Amino acid sequence: MEEPDSAARQREAEDSYVFSDQVGYLLRRAYQRHLAIFQNNACDAHLTSVQFSTLCALRDGGAQSQGELVKATGVDQATIRGVIDRLKKRGLVALFKDEQDGRKVMTTLTAQGSALLEQMIPCAARITELTFGPLNPVERTALLYTLRRMLDEETGEP
Repeated sequence: MEEPDSAARQREAEDSYVFSDQVGYLLRRAYQRHLAIFQNNACDAHLTSVQFSTLCALRDGGAQSQGELVKATGVDQATIRGVIDRLKKRGLVALFKDEQDGRKVMTTLTAQGSALLEQMIPCAARITELTFGPLNPVERTALLYTLRRMLDEETGEP
């Protein structure tokens, strides 16, 4: 049987719970805002933010398998497969078999993909600036620090 104080605390917590004040809601809204800013300010109207991050991962890490791209981008396996397919159709990436493991398919950036990234980087910097909006330099640093802490792998949480 629940103690009266415990039941009262639970009711109080339930009564004071406002979903629009919760971290998940606010993160989702901030991400939606960022995606809208990205689409409105990308130098290529057909490039999505996930495609852009995939191209950046390939630029930074060289040729990678789908599994490696999943880790580098934080995009799930099913989504990255479609992203790679769309980038390949546009000639921005190429696929080849890994020399050590012929079963593994590697993805690499093409010259056309590199050229698009060069064009896109100044746009991406503007997108970041617009996403930060009115935050001052201290708030920007605090936000990035806090988000990185939330994603810290040492917590043992996914």
